[in-house]
Amino acid sequence: MPKKLGKRTDQRMAMLKNQVSELLWYGQIETTVDRAKAVRSLAEKYITIAIRTYKDDVKVNKVVTNVNSKGERSQSTVQFTNDGPKKLNARRRLMAKLVDIKEVRADKESKASFRARIKDTKHPLIEKIFKEYAPKYDARREQLNRGGGYTQILRTGNRRGDAAEMCILRLL
Repeated sequence: MPKKLGKRTDQRMAMLKNQVSELLWYGQIETTVDRAKAVRSLAEKYITIAIRTYKDDVKVNKVVTNVNSKGERSQSTVQFTNDGPKKLNARRRLMAKLVDIKEVRADKESKASFRARIKDTKHPLIEKIFKEYAPKYDARREQLNRGGGYTQILRTGNRRGDAAEMCILRLL
């Protein structure tokens, strides 16, 4: 039976949702050991969902009509890559279970370059899971011939105020 972490169900699920999102965005978080175990369970499930579906892409050809300044029309064919049905379902499931973390502008990055960088990204955390983590952990799974084990808990000692056992939870 999962631990309740001293919180009501809605508060506990909101806390875990936030912590899993932070873990997947930053790569590591510092928390108590009991919370880390609950977060690890969810994070590994979400990464596994992404690994199973990240290759499901569909190539689509669309005819685009261009109108120049003289009013002349020309048509061209453009190829797009869309999500397949399995990847789309997985993406929607992850969007429902994770907090949508927004992209942050770098220190010396101009507004124009920041907008150009994030122009096509609507859900940066979901994109990071499918484009960065899923291929990385899929290759690791192929190499080691086993799945799971995407996170590591490093115990750091007790917290000063209440002596709760603290740890760093990080992605491998």
